Amino acid sequence: MRPKRKKEKRIRHMLMNLMLGLAVLVFTGAVAFLALQISGKNRLYSNADSGEMVEALSGLALEMGGSGEEGENWQYGDIRHKGIHYRYNEDILTFLFLGIDRMSEVKEVKSTSDGGQSDAVFLLVLNPHNKEISVIGIPRDTMTEVEMYDVNGAYWGTEKAQLAIQHGYGDGAELSCERSVKAVSRLFYNLPINGYCAINMGAIPLINDAVGGIELQALETLDFKDFQIKEGENIHLKGMAAYYYLHNRDITSFNSAGRRLERQKQYLTAYAAAAMKKLKEDLTFPVSLYNTLSKYMVTDITVDEISYLAMQAAGYRFSGENLRSLRGATVQGEVYEEFYPDEEALYELILEVFYEEVE
Repeated sequence: MRPKRKKEKRIRHMLMNLMLGLAVLVFTGAVAFLALQISGKNRLYSNADSGEMVEALSGLALEMGGSGEEGENWQYGDIRHKGIHYRYNEDILTFLFLGIDRMSEVKEVKSTSDGGQSDAVFLLVLNPHNKEISVIGIPRDTMTEVEMYDVNGAYWGTEKAQLAIQHGYGDGAELSCERSVKAVSRLFYNLPINGYCAINMGAIPLINDAVGGIELQALETLDFKDFQIKEGENIHLKGMAAYYYLHNRDITSFNSAGRRLERQKQYLTAYAAAAMKKLKEDLTFPVSLYNTLSKYMVTDITVDEISYLAMQAAGYRFSGENLRSLRGATVQGEVYEEFYPDEEALYELILEVFYEEVE
């Protein structure tokens, strides 16, 4: 019996060591994951400063009839508009997403005037206070201050032009994105932007199929060589069909870019629901998608930031009501269509999304 007891004791000892080892591995993994999230959170919040925007909006508030400092609960940068007291939400996170008119993988260009245009421009906003995601669609033809450079990179100055061309004045990679961030930030009164992500349009099939495709009802009739649908038709977008739906437009038809933006907004609403479902099933989905898109994408959002954002977004809400766009008017310019934002509507949009009412 003694040898049998010794054998049982050795087995128990081995099992205890195995369980202890597994516990250490799980604990180490959990600590590493937590550290990754903390690192990502700290870096995200250090990427932007709200000071210039708060000052600019405060000045604009006075121009629009708002009041200055008042009451014990008043803080620097607060705004009163139409009788409501607003304060900037310092915890909000804002990201610029660009869809670039290139089908190929990302390649830096030598000429600083051939970086590709941004045919899709969106701001993604995460509000940790109400756990909501907002998306703001910005027309590619929005007239705003754009930095101009010659083919050798020499700075010419700024000129009022379509927002989409700002990405072209760069290297087609980080420099183009950084200049686009500045242009959008200026348009929104120096809005702090915590990160950017520019994706060449050739990646759309990969993004689309990563969630199993998207079902929607066509907003307009499209008749092209490789893609035909009728308005009101129910379609399941797979592969290149998603690209055609999001990118194609009849440039001879007035405001075709505006109608395309509506299609893009419709698609984003459906995609967000599919992606959130996928995320709840698999928290590693954003990281795997990040890796899949890496050759088609330029971003300053790191893996640890993605990890933090994935954990946060899993508990956030998004609906069609949170998908907004700039209000304004599209007119025919001398050569191209031009979109002019309604300044008061833009001001109120900023208050609605980036500020909070103060009791």
